[in-house]
Amino acid sequence: MGDDEVYLKKFQKELSAGTVSLAMLAVLAKAGEPLYGYLIAKELERVGEGVLSGKQSALYPVLRNLEGAGLLESHVEPSMAGPPRRYYRINERGRQVLEQWTQAWRATRDSVDSVLEGVLQ
Repeated sequence: MGDDEVYLKKFQKELSAGTVSLAMLAVLAKAGEPLYGYLIAKELERVGEGVLSGKQSALYPVLRNLEGAGLLESHVEPSMAGPPRRYYRINERGRQVLEQWTQAWRATRDSVDSVLEGVLQ
């Protein structure tokens, strides 16, 4: 792997740290019902155009962190198709944080887009 690829991977990892949390909160807010990890991952793949980039295992630590921060609530339900499933739902505090993070994301995106405008054409 060349230096350029190493730097690209590092940049992508740094970018994804916050964006995955933001995207998960958004998916849960839109869902309107509790979802378990696999369904969250599938929805992120469907609408997120690679926000997880094939790393579904990274989803669970982020969900636990969001729950630990008081932004999500969860409960476990038995499953007919295997082990019990943990379902997550966004709570009111999570909705407030999602709104703040969305505003921060858009401001950052717009600022970076302004700087990048005209660089690559």
